[in-house]
Amino acid sequence: MKPLTIALLVILLVLIAAMVVLYFLGKKAQKRKDEQDEQIKAAAQTVSMLIIDKKRLRMKDSGLPANVLEQTPKYLRRSKLPIVKAKVGPRVMTLIADEQIFDEIPVKKEVKATVSGLYITAVRGLRGPIEKPDKKKKGFRAKLQAKYKEANEQLKAEKAADAERKANKKKK
Repeated sequence: MKPLTIALLVILLVLIAAMVVLYFLGKKAQKRKDEQDEQIKAAAQTVSMLIIDKKRLRMKDSGLPANVLEQTPKYLRRSKLPIVKAKVGPRVMTLIADEQIFDEIPVKKEVKATVSGLYITAVRGLRGPIEKPDKKKKGFRAKLQAKYKEANEQLKAEKAADAERKANKKKK
């Protein structure tokens, strides 16, 4: 056999082995996440709170209790979390919001939130529905594409108008 085919077969086998390992690791991680979600649902409470502020902050800058910081793995301490400061009863608390609902949380409004420990899992408006946030900001590429489409349409319209003028001149 040629050395090239041997090298390609070895690479193919390594890739297949990596895919199998990733499949089983993903399956195991999914089971863990499902168990954690069940625990969060079991400990959930509905609380009314006034949202003071919400930001994405690093754990050390967020004002979370020291024992929470100690329990967090070191590789996650530098990641940014969706942090919400809210007044729950007479106390001002720092809570962690679920990534999926962070954008829906209104600032300086009173809401009913489903809280499990320091983790906000759901939010409903206390007085009426919560206003949905506007669409996400357009990125640089999306803005360029929009400008391109607009300029392209304008160019097509100008070409059609020119062709129409030329057709009218030939008729006269």
